[in-house]
Amino acid sequence: MKTNLKNSIPFAAAAVLGISGAFLTTSMQSAPSKTAPRTGYISVNAPCDTAVKQCSDNDEAICTANGQQLHGDNFNCSETLYQPLN
Repeated sequence: MKTNLKNSIPFAAAAVLGISGAFLTTSMQSAPSKTAPRTGYISVNAPCDTAVKQCSDNDEAICTANGQQLHGDNFNCSETLYQPLN
């Protein structure tokens, strides 16, 4: 009986680690990625010169304010930003 118990402990430990690892991997894959908010800009007098609201890099709906598409703060105002995920 002692021999059976000693032989089954490593198997049980490996099984517990394997099952918990599978659950952790699955939960990590389903979690939405969170990125830091990005300020969205519009062009008034120069490209991307007016900060309007917080946007995101996540690929969702395009970030807009008052019907205008907002862009990231780069030199030619071509970076597309998206609405933040809730």
